[in-house]
Amino acid sequence: MSDQGAFSHGRVPGKACFDDIYDQPDPRNYFTRLAALEYQIPHHAQAEFRRTLAERNRAVDRAGELAVVDLCCSYGINAALLNHDLTLADLYAHYTDPALGRVATEELIERDKQFYAARRRHDAVPVIGLDIAGNALSYAMAVGLLDDACSVNLEHDEPNAAVRRAMARTGLIVATGAASYTTDRTVSALMDQARRPVWISAFVLRTVDYRPVVDRLKSYGLLTRSDPADLHPQRLFASPEEQDHAVAAVLRSGQDPRGREDAGRYYARLYRSRPADAWATRPA
Repeated sequence: MSDQGAFSHGRVPGKACFDDIYDQPDPRNYFTRLAALEYQIPHHAQAEFRRTLAERNRAVDRAGELAVVDLCCSYGINAALLNHDLTLADLYAHYTDPALGRVATEELIERDKQFYAARRRHDAVPVIGLDIAGNALSYAMAVGLLDDACSVNLEHDEPNAAVRRAMARTGLIVATGAASYTTDRTVSALMDQARRPVWISAFVLRTVDYRPVVDRLKSYGLLTRSDPADLHPQRLFASPEEQDHAVAAVLRSGQDPRGREDAGRYYARLYRSRPADAWATRPA
């Protein structure tokens, strides 16, 4: 669910770098740093991902349990919110608790196993995390947030056995930050391995041109819908320079930053991609 994602290729000029918090042994520094910037996209995504998964399961006949792939999953926060009776505010409170600041990572992992197990939803689904941040993936696996993990950079490398295994049972791909640091190459690498109808739900910063991904998905029979007015605050800008770059990028794309980026925050737009027949059967 990374704000910047672990696929850091500099695709967004002027965007603040948080690489030092994305691959630590546990997410305490991650939440502490991003709390100050009011990072909130996973909160907006929680209901969307649950709703989309339910629609996907209703619309498509399935053989066996379907999995969700979280692209650029980092510490597994999207999985925590999808499969547990928790809010993003709960996670901020948990990981910034001063009492937890004094415990070793090993003890935190043991506590977090119980923390998540006690809040597991009855309708929880397998979530597979894809990221290049090995420490973050290890934490998410250790505490039970991820059912499997793929440590691979599909911008540069071919899908490995873990990716092929993951996509064979995947029905939904979700992303809350990946579009800033991955391209249609990563999407193609995943879709080439799909063995079941796959839907995609992605929150994309308005500073990012998502059209190449939309066009590529058409070749796989997926149609993408997005309401340009359906915008979601992502986080505060980390500096005036970051804001200047974002405002300029939004203007270059023909969008209006007034009341949004020029007021001090990144905003993300939701893109939903599904097979055409799935759109035709979507409930009113």
